[in-house]
Amino acid sequence: MRILVVSQWFPYPPDNGARLRTYHLLKQLARHHEIALLSFAQREVKPEHLDAMRAYCTTVEAVPFRPFHPTRLRALVGLLLPRPRALTDTFSPRMEARVRETLRRERFDLVLASTIGPTATTAMHVRGHRTVPRVLEDLELSIILDRVQNEQAWLARQRLRLTWWKLRRFMVGLLRDLDGCTVASERERDLVQRLVPGYRHLTVVPNGLEPERYEGDFGPVEPDTLVFPGALTYIANLLAMEFFLKEVMPRIVARRPGVRLYITGRTDGVDLARLPLSDNVVLTGYLDDVRPRIARSQVCVVPMTVGGGTRLKILEAMALGVPVVATPKGAEGLAVRPGEDVLLADDPEALAAHVVRLLEEPALRARLAENGRRLVRERYDWRIIGERFNAFLERVVMEWNHVSVD
Repeated sequence: MRILVVSQWFPYPPDNGARLRTYHLLKQLARHHEIALLSFAQREVKPEHLDAMRAYCTTVEAVPFRPFHPTRLRALVGLLLPRPRALTDTFSPRMEARVRETLRRERFDLVLASTIGPTATTAMHVRGHRTVPRVLEDLELSIILDRVQNEQAWLARQRLRLTWWKLRRFMVGLLRDLDGCTVASERERDLVQRLVPGYRHLTVVPNGLEPERYEGDFGPVEPDTLVFPGALTYIANLLAMEFFLKEVMPRIVARRPGVRLYITGRTDGVDLARLPLSDNVVLTGYLDDVRPRIARSQVCVVPMTVGGGTRLKILEAMALGVPVVATPKGAEGLAVRPGEDVLLADDPEALAAHVVRLLEEPALRARLAENGRRLVRERYDWRIIGERFNAFLERVVMEWNHVSVD
């Protein structure tokens, strides 16, 4: 097949969850199909980044992405519209024109709108093109719904409720216009089915990794070290660290005063004042390769409070043999066995106790490390996931062509 991919994130370098997912799924699709890539770019796309993607795509083009700014005129106008105002503010006439021109000039068997997140920005640019089947890849709705349910402040809760009402209404119409949808977890699938009962072409495509990339020696493990591998620029990560540093970290420090938590990733534009940072917390900034930092840590913490999908943070830690302590939300979407593959808890005291226990019990760390590595190899290899993803897309195209002929 010839597939046009319209991506919200430029896939290279694959240095965060969104880019990693897009990069690996494109790499797997390229084994069977011809790919043309039209991608938004959140930052400068260097010539070598374009060349890296040309290894898998026949054509590669990047369009600058304008992030959502709530005080911009278009965003303010969006308050009066029935769809989420982020969609109004971030809509790109340039991308719309490139999609329209590409579909007019060339024949494709499928358009894949890779969105990653609740706003489905890329899908806005492929609506209405009914001459070709279109699939929305990695819709994530639960992050907004979770924030509605968790927000304590009355005014903020009402604003989030309005956002959820707009998003739900918009998504119903969007999904009915498109021909298929993928999500990264069973919970996201259930949400889509609640919005559009009987939606036919819907499947779970979990996140994964290439296990062989996580083999080898990344340096000695450092005593009393924790790691949270996630940029605070992503609201779900910021909320997770706000909870952990306020409620959990003081309990750990009380029992292990020398403990250090490494938080990886960019912090550009993040209000760090909302985090109770201390000498026990290290913000590493962006790391070209996060594997050594994870591998040298004794425990990976994933205390997510909102969001959906499957957690690449946990998969990477498992692949590197680092035991994981998480909230049930943090491990949502993964086929883990509590107490065998990971340690889970919602309560701050229980989370702290799990972390301290792992710091003090080498045998428990070793058992979780061995089980985690096995789980990743057996269930979360991108090659296995890619084959299932490819089969789903081929089925969508086959049935679309059958209906069109009829």
